[in-house]
Parts: sequence; C-alpha cells; structure tokens
Amino acid sequence: MTLYFLHPESYNVTWKGRAYYIFFLWLVFLEIALNWGKIKAKVNALKSKRFLASAIAAFLPIIYILIIDFLGIGKIIIDSFPKYYGMSFWAESMPLAIEYIVLAALFSLTAALTYGVEGLRHFTLSISLLSAIGLIFLVDNLYPYGEFTPFQILAPATTMLASEILSLMGYRAEVKGQSYGAVVMKVWRDGDKASFGIAWPCSGVESLIIYSVVTALFLKDSSFSRKQKILYFLVGAIITYIINALRIAKIFIIAVEYGVTSPEVRRFHDYYGPLCSVTWIAAYQLIMVITQLLLEKMRSKNA
Repeated sequence: MTLYFLHPESYNVTWKGRAYYIFFLWLVFLEIALNWGKIKAKVNALKSKRFLASAIAAFLPIIYILIIDFLGIGKIIIDSFPKYYGMSFWAESMPLAIEYIVLAALFSLTAALTYGVEGLRHFTLSISLLSAIGLIFLVDNLYPYGEFTPFQILAPATTMLASEILSLMGYRAEVKGQSYGAVVMKVWRDGDKASFGIAWPCSGVESLIIYSVVTALFLKDSSFSRKQKILYFLVGAIITYIINALRIAKIFIIAVEYGVTSPEVRRFHDYYGPLCSVTWIAAYQLIMVITQLLLEKMRSKNA
C-alpha cells in the first residue's frame, strides 16, 4: 500500500514497473487457500520475542521504502550506476530491481519468523516470483540490449516463429542482422514498415523463467504423478512460448499501424505484452489446482 500511494503510476507498467506486485499478492492468497489448515503460526504470545521479531520484520519493508524515497538512497544508486550507450534508462530502473529482491528477502524473513522455517515453504511461489522479477530486472540492467548471451539464445528462434505468424497474416517479415546483442526483424505491409531489435526481455524469455520457477515449485508439492508433472510442465511451457511469439507479432502489427515510436507501441511493450504472459502463468497455476482437486474427487469416488 505504501508503494502504491508513493508511486501509483508504476502499477500501470509491467516491464520495469510494479504491476507484478499484484500477481505476487494473488499467489500469496492462492498459497494460503491451498494450505489452509496446514499453516501454523509459531507466535504463541503477544509478549514473546518471536512476536516482537515478527512485528519488526513486518514493518521493515515500509521502513526500507521510506528510506529509499525520502533519504535520497535511490538517487545515489542511480548516480553510481554506469550509463550504457549514453542512456540512463537502466540506471534509473536499478532501484526497482533491488527493491524486488529486498522485499522478497524481507517477506521471507517475516514468514519464517511468523510460521517457522517449515511454514516458509508454503510461500515459495510468491517469494520466487518476486525474487525472479528482481533478478531478471537486475540482469537486464547490467547487460542491456540482449548482451546476456545465456538468455538471448532463445530470442532468434522466438523471433523466427513470430515472423512466420506475421507471414500467415499477410505481412512481409525478415529476420536479419543484429543491433548490439539484439536480433533485428523488419516487417512491411501496404507501404508501412517497422523494424525493432529484439532482446531477450522483448522475446518473452523473462516469462519463461518466471513460468519455469513458479510452475516447478507448484508441481513439486502437488499430488500429480511424475509423468503428469512432466506433461503439465511441458504443455504450459509450450503455450508460454507461443504466447511470447504472439507478443512479438502483435507489437509489430501495432508498430506498422501506429508507428514505431507511438504511445501504443510503448504501452504494449511495457504493460500489455508482459501482462499477457504473467496472466497466463497465474491462470495456469489455478488450472492445475482445479485439475488436482477434480482428480482427487474422482479417486475418492472410485475408492
């Protein structure tokens, strides 16, 4: 709530924004619902040392946010960070990357103090989401324009799939060359054209990372058989990959229609594109929960 009151506009942005916190809360509620009755608080008395430690830990995120905002720490971080290619964008988003990582650590601390180390495992999905987002932002800030090769490996293949999708829709698409570390694709239709360098965040590699971490942790504690776990993971991964290719295709369609530098392109790149992927990832966890409940119900009927 403190972050929303201080920076409400940042919740309108997914990539290098705070919209992911909404999905973090969704996962927390999902974890509580799934583990209802299993989560046992270790705090037995209001005057106990554990209660005092838990209360202090619960306020640490607010204290951290206020220190960063009002004591100029955020500006110090920005000023101390190098300006790649003469641009300050990555430096300006470094406080946010650190924020995600710090808040993930503080949430883990609060959960561990309140519910014990054993209880902490009930919140691994939400904690992993925050940690993954922070690390993804951090890597992109340190290695911009697709320079982080391990993540950039998937970008050309996803871009080629997007070009095939665009060709089926009547566009001319060409994947050729590089801009810094990003693969370049050009698209034409009816005299209008668009060209972008596609780095790994633009190709949806970040959503594959988030999907892999969150889904693997969910399946680890599920009642599915090993074969079912592998099947569910692969099906979800394939759909996530296809969504990523569709994201690339869609941003080129928007760019051809409205222009490469149009607000519509920026809005889709920063908000709607990543939102599509993370919405699917969150929804897929719910789909697996419902499937698991239905299978358990069928087993109980047949028993």
